[in-house]
Amino acid sequence: MKRRDKRKHEILPWKQPVPAPSVDVFNALPEEEQRSTAYRLTLQLAQQMEKSRIAQYTELLFSPWRLIWLNILSGLARGIGIALGFTFFAATIIYVLQVLGALNLPIIGDYIADIVRIVQHQLELKTF
Repeated sequence: MKRRDKRKHEILPWKQPVPAPSVDVFNALPEEEQRSTAYRLTLQLAQQMEKSRIAQYTELLFSPWRLIWLNILSGLARGIGIALGFTFFAATIIYVLQVLGALNLPIIGDYIADIVRIVQHQLELKTF
């Protein structure tokens, strides 16, 4: 017998329908207060939309060539950053291995010396 997941059929809190305001409560406010409340809410909504930069996002969606160009540039920058970061990391590891190899530790020193020798040999073979 299959077990049902109860959560699957629950309505999430942010997807629950918002109850409509009662007509009596809305009409009970004076007209001036209704306008000021509507103005305040509209102003808050406009400020939130400005913070989220939705206008720039929709502009970007309507110019696909600019979107493609920005994605190419960001991919290129990411690739260069990864390459530089890996190069720095590998150089640091090789330096640490060379220092450990120079210490002449009994077992570890020979192993590290072999690794450094292999890496240096590979670097000498590659002519760019």
